Amino acid sequence: MERPASQTNITDALREHFNALTSGKYRNFALFSCFVNGEPAAAIAAVNQDGEGFRIEPLFVSITPSMVLTDHDGIIPQQD
Repeated sequence: MERPASQTNITDALREHFNALTSGKYRNFALFSCFVNGEPAAAIAAVNQDGEGFRIEPLFVSITPSMVLTDHDGIIPQQD
């Protein structure tokens, strides 16, 4: 039986951000308190100087109470 092609939502840009974050080579990441659709959350963000200020680019956000995580088939992972 032939398996279907792998499906992913992981873009090249996300992979590059993750690799930069986990490499230890960069120090411009911060844990940033924020809101996602009005719900309390946190983000891992890249912080870069932009002229006299800073640009905060959220890279990964935490799960909020209303988020439902599923696989590509819509199946919710088992929770312990």
